[in-house]
This record gives sequence, C-alpha cells and structure tokens, in this order.
Amino acid sequence: MSSLLYLLRFSYFFIFFILLSSNPTLQTPLISPVSKDKHTNLFTLSVYLKTPLRPTKLFLDLSFLFPWTVCNASTYNSSSYRFIDCGSDFCQPLGFGGLMCGNCADTSLPAKNCTPGNMVCGSFPENLVTKVSYANDVLVDTLALPKADVSTQTQLISLSNYTFSCAPSSIVKGLPKGVTGLASLGRSKLSIQAQISTSLSTPNCLAICFPGSSKSTGVAFFGSCGPYNAFSQSQKIDISKFLVYTPLIQNPDSRGDTQITYANTPSNQYFIGLTSIKINGKQVPINSSLLTINKENDGSGGTKISSDVPYGVLESSIYKAFTKLFVKEASSSRFNLTTISTLVKPYSVCYSAERVTVANGGPVVPTIDLVLHRDDVVWRVGGGNSMVRVTDKKKKLDVWCLGFVDGGVNNKTSIVIGGKQLEENLVQFDLDNNRFGFTSSLASRSLSCADFKVVDFAK
Repeated sequence: MSSLLYLLRFSYFFIFFILLSSNPTLQTPLISPVSKDKHTNLFTLSVYLKTPLRPTKLFLDLSFLFPWTVCNASTYNSSSYRFIDCGSDFCQPLGFGGLMCGNCADTSLPAKNCTPGNMVCGSFPENLVTKVSYANDVLVDTLALPKADVSTQTQLISLSNYTFSCAPSSIVKGLPKGVTGLASLGRSKLSIQAQISTSLSTPNCLAICFPGSSKSTGVAFFGSCGPYNAFSQSQKIDISKFLVYTPLIQNPDSRGDTQITYANTPSNQYFIGLTSIKINGKQVPINSSLLTINKENDGSGGTKISSDVPYGVLESSIYKAFTKLFVKEASSSRFNLTTISTLVKPYSVCYSAERVTVANGGPVVPTIDLVLHRDDVVWRVGGGNSMVRVTDKKKKLDVWCLGFVDGGVNNKTSIVIGGKQLEENLVQFDLDNNRFGFTSSLASRSLSCADFKVVDFAK
C-alpha cells in the first residue's frame, strides 16, 4: 500500500509538472499594474484570480517564499481551486519551506472529494510588515495577467496551476488598503515570476517600475528581459536600454528572514554588492565589514532591496556617519539648508519646505551615490528618492525629511534599500543571469512610470 501511495504521489507530481511546462512559449511578456498606497507608502500588484476571473490586489513583496491569498468559504468563490494531497515526497519539494499538512476536512475552503482523515499540503503564510504568521492550506487555482502589447491589453494569459497558500483575513492588517494577498516576487521557485517562467517557458526575468505617487500607476513585466516600452510625447521609448547592471548576491542563510525558521536554506531576498556610499562625491566613513554578508555565521550584513519598508534602513553606525555627512553637505553654500529642531518621527534630518528648492527631479539636495561592484557602476539617488514631504496643517508643519531611518545594531542586514529609493526607477531582477538592473531616477530623462500607460484594473 505504501508503494502504491508513493507511486500515486509521484504520478501527481509528474502530471502537475507537465501541466506547468506544457504551455507554448510566450512571445509577449505579461504585465501587472503597480500602485502606491498613500497611507502606508507601500506598493500593490494587481492580478486576475479564480474562475471566473476577478481583479485582485496583492501586496508587492520582494522576499517571501510563496504567494498567499485570503481564503474563506464566504468570500473565496472559484470553481477551479483544488488542494494538493500531502506527502513528504511532494509537499516539501514544492517550495513552501517545510512539511506541514492538515486534514482535508478542516480546510478553510470545502475540499472536493474529501475523505476525512486524508491529508493535504499546508504552509505558514506571513505578513512581512507586522511579522504575523499563521498555518494554512496550500491551494492551486487560476491566475491571469494581460499581455504587454498596448494594442491588446484586454487579452489575458492564464496559468491554471498557480500555486499559493491560503491565509486568514486577519493577516492583512497593516498592509495597503484593499489588499487580499501577497505577491511573492523574491528568488524562490514559487514566486509569481518563477511560476510564470516555468508555465510559459519564458525567461525568469522580472522588471518593476515603482510609481512615486498614489495618483499614478507603475508596472511589473513578467517573462521578458526587455524591451520595456514607455510612451512619452508620442514616442515609444525602450527603457531597458537605460539599465545599468550589477550582480545579484545569494545570501546563504535565511535565518531571521521570516517568523518561521527554515533550517539550512538560502535567503529568497535580493542582495547586491554595495562597496561604498558617497554624498556629493565625498565618501561616507563605513566599517567595510558591515557591507559584506557574513556567510560563516548567520548571513548578517550586506545590502538588500526591499519593498516591505517604505524608506531606507541603515545600521546605526552607518546611519550616524551618513546623516552627519548629509547635513554637512546640505549646509554648504550650494544648498544653504539648516535642519529644523522639531522632531518628525521616524526621521532625524528635516528641513523647512520653504527653504528647499524643488526641481523636476525633486528637492535640490546633496546627491547620494551607491557605489556597487565597480567604481563606475553607481546607483544615483537624487532628492526625489532621498527626501520625503511631511505636512501637518494642525501643527503647521511643512518639511522635507531625509528618507532613511536608523535600523539599530541588531538588524540582520546592514543596509536596506527601501520603497522611497525605488520610486520612479525601473529595476530588473534577472534570475537567469543572476544580475540586477536599475535606471536610477527616470525623472532625469524626463520620464516616469506613468509613461508605460498602464491602468490599474483592481482599483
């Protein structure tokens, strides 16, 4: 009997893999609208989910192992969902981090053809912002996205074997308004781009343009390393030609990345090799050991890219040296800026808005250069990506604050490049070639994410 069960599970896995791999190669990449939430300053990704297809807004995440969606019998209505029979030879290799199974009679949705006692695959979905995790079921259903050809945006391509975790409705607390799930876009084999790549035989390549305002819409491209065509002043412009590349670095230790610890697994987060930071061409004094990943210990140190935090996060000693030099440069005759004494949490460096000149690229302040694997590979952070406008009419407050915060001394990662630094910047995660591409601010080219002319169908 045990041999027969093993054969059945293996056969199911083989059929599942064939279904994922049998679709023809897609010539045109898929797109998804990306929006910014004005309350949390975090980003969302819109997809179509279920049968019949329904617009669904997901929290855009660059690190988690797998996507999840709120599932309960009263709100999750789909004719195509199914569970996966449990087995250590199948559930764990799927990529959900560890073996966790549950009785099909106790699932969050009715399990079709369930014989009480039969076990189905489970997982531990997590809210990456509030750090709350739950146990729940693994589900397979339909996901669909539009093709990137602007002339045929209504044409959808479906994945019938989209695999994700269910989650309780309480998990979305603290996430952007309207979100009913998490879009995992990290390095894992269950990330949305990896599932698209496997299913449609496309490159495992993801590009995202993060909008700088809740009033505009950006875009994510799946299954293509370019071209990425924007439309400005009646011209079609391939933004992929502006990308500058640096290697992606694999952090071998995932401890601390999630609430549930998965032993002996590499991180699904995106790390890059930052070698120094310059402000107005002057180098910030940093303990160089903090810029490398401690591969012998717990994977601490290094620099990662994250959409789970709205602003950059710096280890305390880096933050102190960074803000000290920024304040010094901002006070020079070129900018003539003096910090205000009013405390504006979570920031420590703020300037009165009436003293700050604003140009097309944002506030005119000292330029921050993130120097990468070579001195000539520089991610330039201008005022549009380094400064945050804070207003409070009751307190008669109107200031520009430096969009980086002190991460303390116990943060696993020394430098986190957050959402503010990603705004109006097309970035590419090319997993096939293990490289990260970036444009720096599109405003320097008189372009914006809105120039991709994508409409958010889930707003």
